[in-house]
Amino acid sequence: QVQLVESGGGLVQPGGSLRLSCAASGSIVLIYDMGWYRQAPEKQRELVARITRGGSTDYADSVKGRFTISRDNAKNTMYLQMNNLKVEDTTVYFCNADVRSLRGGRGGYWGQGTQVTVSS
Repeated sequence: QVQLVESGGGLVQPGGSLRLSCAASGSIVLIYDMGWYRQAPEKQRELVARITRGGSTDYADSVKGRFTISRDNAKNTMYLQMNNLKVEDTTVYFCNADVRSLRGGRGGYWGQGTQVTVSS
């Protein structure tokens, strides 16, 4: 019914930048909050940043001042601009969305994840 697809991950040197995108598609009526999470091996998934439909944002302390979350409601797409990347930012990033769909009601959906590797 609803699919979330991340893109934009890759390999970058410390201090570099990447821009992640998350495109939602399917039988979408409305997308409420959206968020970016990350999960390192054998660790719990943690919130990186989230954004309401109205544009209010919240960030993990570890990324404040370096990452910027945004969204385009007309395109059902969310972005994460990541600047001044550090080695410790290396992991898989997932997008999440609270969606009201045409047939499934309201629920949370996850993308498949995109790998971000920060290394010299």
